[in-house]
Amino acid sequence: MYKFAVKYLKNTFYPISVPETLTLQDGQMVIVRTDKGEEVLKVISVNSDVSKMWEKTQPEPLPVVRVCSQRDLQTLDDIRKEEVTSFFKCRELIKQHGLVMNLVQCRITFDRKKITFYYTAPERVDFRALLKDLTQVFTRVRIDLRHIGVRDETSILDGTGICGRPFCCSSFLRKFATINVKLAKDQGMPIAPGKISGTCGRLLCCLTYEYSNYIDAAKGMPPVGSSVMTPEGLGKVCYLQFLNGQVAVKLEDGKVKEFAKNDIEMVDADVNVEIDVQPLNTYDDDSNIDIRQLEDDKNSSTGNI
Repeated sequence: MYKFAVKYLKNTFYPISVPETLTLQDGQMVIVRTDKGEEVLKVISVNSDVSKMWEKTQPEPLPVVRVCSQRDLQTLDDIRKEEVTSFFKCRELIKQHGLVMNLVQCRITFDRKKITFYYTAPERVDFRALLKDLTQVFTRVRIDLRHIGVRDETSILDGTGICGRPFCCSSFLRKFATINVKLAKDQGMPIAPGKISGTCGRLLCCLTYEYSNYIDAAKGMPPVGSSVMTPEGLGKVCYLQFLNGQVAVKLEDGKVKEFAKNDIEMVDADVNVEIDVQPLNTYDDDSNIDIRQLEDDKNSSTGNI
């Protein structure tokens, strides 16, 4: 049974394999061996429910090398400073070579055997000349230039979304779903970049969370602009309230009233009513922006972290 875990790569929990001679406590810093090299990570106690789930799924645990000493923590602090210096060295070389790539982050393993530079780029980059220069600057270390997408960039940099909560992609979301503007339109959301896009510049991942609920709620709803018979007479549908099952209808006397979708019936009649209600999903201040730029493309996410 796994008693402890660590957070690693996009804040994912990984169980750890602890030697019998080692006693761990929650919150301790330990050196863990990963496929990228040795890393310093914080120990987190695992509750019984997670431990039982891991017993069934049998994830590959990360082996613990040792508990960090004060000297190890000082080394870690030095490495973090080296990462900042290395980041700016690499960015300067990118500028010298005139490469169209945006350096995102530099990571150095605790054993200093590998240095990884994460970058985004609109197209594939020929960085052979850059790599040659990097090997002359960073000697006796394995260099990895890793192309990631803009969603991946946001997930590793971390932050807070417009909802006030930590980014989904850097807390619990493991795989990015394909997202397009239709998801927002079907949910009656305002089609404005500031309302439906995240820090990554792509559509919000959370647009997919409740989409199926909106689709179910939309069943039996009359289209906007259709003629309907209500308990108070004929009218035309102005807008829809999907989640509470309400339909706003402009009646022949000009009044707009809401009715339950089960209380109205579509009719094939020419109702003399003009709908002048502004659509909910248009914003004049964003009319010059191509909303399709917010949709996923090949540079949105790579899973190459």
